[in-house]
Amino acid sequence: MKQIENIIQLDTNSTKSVDITNKSFFDIPMDYIANAEKHLHSAETKSVAYFSMEFGLAPSIYNTYISKNDVSKLNKKRSFEVFSNMRQMDYYHLVNIDTLVDMPIYSGGLGVLAGDTLKSCSDLKLPLLGVGILWNKGYFDQKFCFHFGQIPGEFTWDPNTYPGLVKLNKCVDVAIGDTVIKFYIWKYYVSSFDKKHVIPLILLDANHPDNPEWGRKLTDQLYTSHTVWWKIVQRKILGIGGMRAIKALGYNIDLYHLNEGHAAFAFVEMAKGLSDSKMKALTEHFAYTCHTPVEAGHDRLPINELAKVLSEEELKIARKQGQDINPELINLTLIAMNSSAHVNAVARKHEEVTKIQFPSHEEKISGITNGIHVPTWISESFETLFDKYKDVFVDWKNISINLQNINSLYDNTEFRKELWNAHKLNKKHLMSLLSPWMVQDNVFTIAWARRAAPYKRPSLILQNIKHLISIAKKNGPIQILFAGKAHPNDFVGSGNIKEILNIIDSLGEHRNLLKILFLENYDTYIAKQLISGVDVWLNNPLPPFEASGTSGMKAVLNGVLQLSTMDGWVVEAADKEIGEIFGYRPDDGEIGNEEDLKMREDSSSLYKKLEEMVKDYYHVEHADVDKGKYHSKWIDRMINCIEVAGFFNTSRMVNQYNDNVWKMTPIQ
Repeated sequence: MKQIENIIQLDTNSTKSVDITNKSFFDIPMDYIANAEKHLHSAETKSVAYFSMEFGLAPSIYNTYISKNDVSKLNKKRSFEVFSNMRQMDYYHLVNIDTLVDMPIYSGGLGVLAGDTLKSCSDLKLPLLGVGILWNKGYFDQKFCFHFGQIPGEFTWDPNTYPGLVKLNKCVDVAIGDTVIKFYIWKYYVSSFDKKHVIPLILLDANHPDNPEWGRKLTDQLYTSHTVWWKIVQRKILGIGGMRAIKALGYNIDLYHLNEGHAAFAFVEMAKGLSDSKMKALTEHFAYTCHTPVEAGHDRLPINELAKVLSEEELKIARKQGQDINPELINLTLIAMNSSAHVNAVARKHEEVTKIQFPSHEEKISGITNGIHVPTWISESFETLFDKYKDVFVDWKNISINLQNINSLYDNTEFRKELWNAHKLNKKHLMSLLSPWMVQDNVFTIAWARRAAPYKRPSLILQNIKHLISIAKKNGPIQILFAGKAHPNDFVGSGNIKEILNIIDSLGEHRNLLKILFLENYDTYIAKQLISGVDVWLNNPLPPFEASGTSGMKAVLNGVLQLSTMDGWVVEAADKEIGEIFGYRPDDGEIGNEEDLKMREDSSSLYKKLEEMVKDYYHVEHADVDKGKYHSKWIDRMINCIEVAGFFNTSRMVNQYNDNVWKMTPIQ
């Protein structure tokens, strides 16, 4: 056991010892873990610590650890409800999923992107360490109610029996005002798709018996923002606590990458006691990724509240690095930008917008477009198809750009037939999951699924129900699937969900033409079913306020067509014929007003494009094979989607980060 202790530093009271031996960590060979840890501890290896407030690792669908111990029922998938225009079905039926529950330390796209980043770093064998927080009560548990819309509740799970998650024998202290709070350190290894390399992820946990009761709750719920104080504390835990955890575990890190401004205080911790010249030199060891142009996404914190949490020296450094235009506020985005030699936006359009928003940092800002982790998000039927044509898609899991080779199969009738059949199989799986609601795999199906925020305009497709019904009457029935959460304190976003539920509830008599379902508790498991099992992915944010978006990238990987506004990543793929583009576009050099949602004009444009897609879909669905069923425009576009996926993936993205920013040497 000494060898294990030297590598993992396992807590002596851990219940995971049965799963960890000198030969293996669960089902990962211990040699691979030892090799990764050795390089992260070595002063001779250039390594990176990647800070993020949330990590969506999707262990329910990717490289799930199997434990020999009993796993708490709290860690197993539970049932959830559906809200539809078939109220009786909603009353009598639940969706039941029997898999490991996601580790609930993420809220949405930002966290899933962070998780996908770690997985691609592992695939590419890079010496990188993840740093985050163990959220004891997750984000929140979502319930729907006829009259109130979304009702948030507490999410409960058991870290102690969660497969692959281990508590270490080291703790760190962080002062919150005048009180010193003790934090456990947990570790989870994110493995490569072939399980031959790992990325350690360390997580801070305030649920320690030595802490006062209020202190134990500091890492309960992700993005708690009932008060500004809580928001500041959670950011101090990530930034300052994360830096102290790295030091306590003996990691030798060269560069600290801040995924969003939540971890900006990491620089503050490192800058203590430094002269101005040394503080400036320290910026060469920091990089920052900005993920949003939305005003609410940039933390501006009152100095009088910061003084209740930070020490005098910490506050002084924070003021120096992040003084807002308003002298009473400190801007965490500015701290991150001023403290980092490398700053990037997450798409080409977002790069333009970020330079407009932060003109004083224009020369420093570059763009690295987001991506998705292909081995996580590929459906089983498409994986089988790509493997069958392995001479075309050479080593596609490892070299995702080879998905672009699909062009060589463009005129191959047999491949086109198999592509359509693989999609139909995905659709059958989704319809089976939702079978009590009598959804059908031969009906045009479109999904809107993501965080319910005002600028994402979740109810846009429901603005003119008469028009929507007329499209269905004229061209064929339509099934619409919704999923997504609004932050509990986002009253406008919660209002959007209530609006959608009210509209759905009013459409009972039209269920044969227009069937609408809203799924509770959207997570990575449900996401994978939706992004592969629908025909069209709806993406209708108000441009240019979607920095990137990644759900559509997951959909195109599985041949699902896009119906999208010209925003985020879609701007870079709009000329690739992957679906239909509609709606408002701001003039070059302008950002516009995120409160002017342009619902009426953009919904009209949406319906026009939607009707074209419904017609095209039923042309394929009802076509006779002898009359060219498999040489339709629809399947042309499915092929285009997969070609595009060869670029919009985290393998390309991580290589770009490494070439431009990190400059690490892969581990041999």
